[in-house]
Amino acid sequence: MNLSKVFQSSFLLILFCSTTLFAQKFNSIKRYKVSFSIASNNDEKLIASRSFVSNNQKYLLLINPQNFNTKIDLASNYSLSAIAYSNVLAIFKNSPYVKSLLSAASKDNQLQNAGIDHSIPNEMGITLTIDLCPSHKPLDRVIFQSVFDEFKKIEQPAPLAISVSGKWMLKHVDDLNWLKTLVDKKELDITWINHSYNHEVNSLPLAENFLLSAGTNLDVEVLENEKLMLENGLVPSVFFRFPGLVSDKNIADKIEAYGLIPIGSDAWLAKGQQANSGSIVLIHGNGNEEIGVKDFIQLLKTKQADVKNKQWLLFDLRQGLEKEFE
Repeated sequence: MNLSKVFQSSFLLILFCSTTLFAQKFNSIKRYKVSFSIASNNDEKLIASRSFVSNNQKYLLLINPQNFNTKIDLASNYSLSAIAYSNVLAIFKNSPYVKSLLSAASKDNQLQNAGIDHSIPNEMGITLTIDLCPSHKPLDRVIFQSVFDEFKKIEQPAPLAISVSGKWMLKHVDDLNWLKTLVDKKELDITWINHSYNHEVNSLPLAENFLLSAGTNLDVEVLENEKLMLENGLVPSVFFRFPGLVSDKNIADKIEAYGLIPIGSDAWLAKGQQANSGSIVLIHGNGNEEIGVKDFIQLLKTKQADVKNKQWLLFDLRQGLEKEFE
């Protein structure tokens, strides 16, 4: 891959997304539901995956199946043709979005780390994902500041993905607003991943834990979290990260039927997994994973020379999958 083209593509993506990284804050969301349609507007052909009403206006959550970008727009701006999820897979079968969904589905039987765990093969660099599970501790702001400080001369804004849970958002409004200011100042380009609303965890075996716990309501975990994201001015992406990276085929099938692509990791640093070229790196930024944060800071230090020479980059999750499945 030509790295100059990667930078050019990154710039164009930032321009395309600059107005849709954050939605307006919707204070009154009603009838939020899964609703698949083909949404056409002039030459634009998008997938509507959600619909909702706010202040007597109907809105859509829209997916660009070629580059994974999402945005919120008025339903009245589009010509809509309702379709079933199975028809989304058929009609857009050649798109990177559907190819990614099918690739993730091929690993549904795994109890841990189902979904896509690697992107941009044969390129020097990583895709950084940071999980914000419920926590009483403050955000590890050093992670984000270190990323900006290290990459500001070659990648600005620096791309990363944040998996955010509802209960974290409710308790950390100031930290969330701080992250949003980093995007506003073009220091970071954040892809927001749904990480469930409650993120339940217990002492039972994995097969009965996290989303596999008895009584789990997926509509709450998925849709209520998306609503809370919108209420905080975040546009949900097409990605989902299982709490604890734990799932089974039944739960994974249901998540994919929401139109969401499960994202795993082949480099959970706190578990001693090493980051290689194209790795989707996982660290927790919620104050509960000191070793993972230290390992990531050390990783940045060891790669300083390569970063300066543009031989070790941070990759946008959306761009990485677009390149892999184009």
